[in-house]
Amino acid sequence: MSGHSKWSKVKHFKGALDQKRGRIFSKLSREITIAAKTGGGDPDLNARLRMVLLKAKQANMPADTIDRAVKKGVGGGQGTDFEDLVYEIYAPFGVALLVEISTDNKNRTASEIRHILSKNGGTIATSGSVTRLFHRKGQMIISRENADEDKTMEVALEAGAEDFKVEPEGYEIITDPSEFETVHKAIEDAGIKCDSASVTCLPDVLVPAAPESVASISKIIELINDHDDVKEVYSNADFPANPAWPAIQANLLT
Repeated sequence: MSGHSKWSKVKHFKGALDQKRGRIFSKLSREITIAAKTGGGDPDLNARLRMVLLKAKQANMPADTIDRAVKKGVGGGQGTDFEDLVYEIYAPFGVALLVEISTDNKNRTASEIRHILSKNGGTIATSGSVTRLFHRKGQMIISRENADEDKTMEVALEAGAEDFKVEPEGYEIITDPSEFETVHKAIEDAGIKCDSASVTCLPDVLVPAAPESVASISKIIELINDHDDVKEVYSNADFPANPAWPAIQANLLT
């Protein structure tokens, strides 16, 4: 994944927190509750809960909000059953999207996602045609000002990272999903702050997005991501370094 795409995603997520904080916290709370209900409230014994708690921490979600969501999940009683799904989608200009969903009504969700696609130039892809374009990896993004290059590389590789990439804005650490938590803990224990850390889906090949395509591609990604049942949207779009991008993104987030 190109440096611009990675760092833009981190910056835009941080910017979105101010404008969409309530929606982000609501979706995180929902996922915490689902994770706690399906796997228990102890993150040491529940990998799914550990991962979403890491996201909540990175989003500066209040501790009491997290606690309430966990308690709701383990509270017992008759609750709603959720199903995890993956949608394979083609956005405009040939961009592939891999969308992770948790829903209590897959027919309703399917109808709503198809409506978004039909109004914005997207289509459901043939099964397997998008999945094969991505691979699951642990990924950590660290700003240059937050860490020394040599120290960070040494800690990451000794802990079991697959790759350490140096870019103008900082460092990217790639791991096998099974080694993500070990490497991330080693980075944290070394006093190094990650801007982003997660087990994610990385594209094997990026699709360059021409300046004139950025707005339409970004719009459909935002609309899908805003759906309550959507957990993650992975894209193989490589957005250009565009001076107008912050203004475009701001319009999409309002």
